[in-house]
Amino acid sequence: MNLGFNLAAGLDAVLQSAAHTAGLADAVAFAPEVRVADARHGDFQANGVLGYAKARKLNPRAVAEQLVAALAPEVRAACAVTVAGPGFVNFTLQPAALRGWLDAWGTRAALETGAAQDSPWRGQTWVVDYSSPNTAKQMHVGHLRSAVIGEAIARLLAFGGARVIRDNHIGDWGTQFGKIIWAYRRHLDAAALVREPIEEFERLYKVGHAAAEADPAVLKEAQQELVKLQAGDPANLAIWKKIGEASLGAFQQIYDRLGIRFDYTLGESFYNDKVAQVYAELKECGLAVESQGALVVFHAEHPRFKDQPFIIRKSDGAANYASTDLATILYRLEHCQTPNTIYVVDARQRDHFDQLTLTARKWFACKQRMLPRLEHVDFGTVLGEGGKPLKTKAGENIKLKDLLAEAEERAFALVSGKNADLPETERHAIAAVVGVGSVQYADLAQNRSSDYVFAWDKMISLDGNTAAYLLYAVARIYSVFRKLGATPGDPATEAGAGALATPAELALARQLVKFPDAVQTAAAQFRPHFLCLYLYGLAGEFSAFYAADKVAVDDVPVRARRLLLCARTLLILETGLQLIGLRTLQQM
Repeated sequence: MNLGFNLAAGLDAVLQSAAHTAGLADAVAFAPEVRVADARHGDFQANGVLGYAKARKLNPRAVAEQLVAALAPEVRAACAVTVAGPGFVNFTLQPAALRGWLDAWGTRAALETGAAQDSPWRGQTWVVDYSSPNTAKQMHVGHLRSAVIGEAIARLLAFGGARVIRDNHIGDWGTQFGKIIWAYRRHLDAAALVREPIEEFERLYKVGHAAAEADPAVLKEAQQELVKLQAGDPANLAIWKKIGEASLGAFQQIYDRLGIRFDYTLGESFYNDKVAQVYAELKECGLAVESQGALVVFHAEHPRFKDQPFIIRKSDGAANYASTDLATILYRLEHCQTPNTIYVVDARQRDHFDQLTLTARKWFACKQRMLPRLEHVDFGTVLGEGGKPLKTKAGENIKLKDLLAEAEERAFALVSGKNADLPETERHAIAAVVGVGSVQYADLAQNRSSDYVFAWDKMISLDGNTAAYLLYAVARIYSVFRKLGATPGDPATEAGAGALATPAELALARQLVKFPDAVQTAAAQFRPHFLCLYLYGLAGEFSAFYAADKVAVDDVPVRARRLLLCARTLLILETGLQLIGLRTLQQM
């Protein structure tokens, strides 16, 4: 029986059909809630019987038994089905069903087709708004999480059939530019600007900020420089463009190392001529009011925001994050086919996005526009081993380019210790993948809502749930095929493969068929760590299989089926790692 790509979803549909066949009361309302099971109970478990039965004052176990009795014969042939406890329905796939899934979904193209067919994202359009550094500053460790989490989410949604638009909404139009322009006119080091432009603009910001903090007159002058910039003053615009060019060049070097690409880099400046409409319409709708010279929105029904203003135009007339974020929502509605939007921004901005969503909802309702979904995907902080935000010894934010360089150096030592016979150039190339991948994976393997401790020794290690461990598993499978002179996924290699038989073969196959559920769970909750946990479990099952069952045996059907299992493990490990943004290696 073909249960489809996502076996949990297929069994869910099977039980829904059985509810109608069994004549359950209100069968249309029955939600089976099939999930991956604890291995002690089978492969998948339906948990929805209890809630359904209790709501109707029925005996849950009796309802479960009715459902099992109503299952079609082909379902019973594909799975051993049992009722456990008060009404859990457990499914254990038969070896033939496991093998059928491995045969049906044996290529990357097949996986992509299956994922899109079973996905709730299919046909939807999503903007993923992530990274979003400020120009005139180097990217630092604080920019890491948004970049890697955002890229992983974008890839997961695209794999599920969504049209994904990646937007780097850079901060290029705020108060800091008034300070930089003020300092540029007075303290510019022209030689440094040629030699290291982004570093010089960063220094100028520090000079301007310190001067503005110390002297209210300087602050006022810097604010006026910003107003002139936003009004289109040619001289200020010329300085601002230099800042942008230097910054985007520096950002791109980081993105290239992380394997990140964007469809658009539309910063706050892009929306400068669009905020007037926001101000006018919010006032027309009675949402925005003047308060102490600023234009603000209050939400009287909200316990906190009734007194906490959402400032959409500052008292000096300048736009801010609220102005441009509201203008961005309208622009995307009009130009991107009504996309839903995910903002990958840290948890400290929760109030801003709550107020943004409330304001946009009321504004769009007033103007009879359809408001798409707006999701704030927040995340915790990267901490040092002392439990405080990760900094240099001098108390500065660690530059992201320096962090990645150190990761590559540490990975080079690891690779050299493992395979010193490789030419140095090859070891450096491998170290670049392992080092950067280790930084990415250490972040993605955490529940994004939590803070996490950045620890080099745990991060770049072949032990535990690390990128190096998973990348080594991939390289080891490639090594198996090289030694046997075979090609992964080659039908000729798998021809004549016998039925899955040994406990280790079956355990590995059972882990492989749960890949779709891991992908869908990670995408549905915008939490890549669910896929990381799955991949770590898969690598562990492969290691157990490889230790228990020799692949290079003389028995052709046995060798063919074990190579098939190796090939499917390689396919899913590589696909999964690429979905979270990592590159993979054939040798390590």
